[in-house]
Amino acid sequence: MAADASSDPASSSDNMGITVERNPSESRLSELNIKCWPKWGCPAGKYQIKYDAEETCYLLRGKVRVYPKGSSDFVEFGAGDLVTIPKALSCTWEVSVAVDKYYKFESSSSSSSSSS
Repeated sequence: MAADASSDPASSSDNMGITVERNPSESRLSELNIKCWPKWGCPAGKYQIKYDAEETCYLLRGKVRVYPKGSSDFVEFGAGDLVTIPKALSCTWEVSVAVDKYYKFESSSSSSSSSS
């Protein structure tokens, strides 16, 4: 995993494993081929989420605070942020501004249906 975001040391939250890359460059977004990822959106509200796989997402709009289950600590991110959320995290998404995002789940850990 490359650590290119040295300009903003507060951009990653190691306590939850969530990393936030603020305003990634256009070349970084094309390298990830983000515009080919599926899109998803939700209105403001609270959502309970359990991640069965690592998710990488790029927010086109919105503002979110993610609270891990049983904690009052949170990670906040919004429009223009590239976010990676670890597998097995149970959390609450507190969405204050409706979200539109591109997203991708890592499927490398599917042990039952691997075709090599």
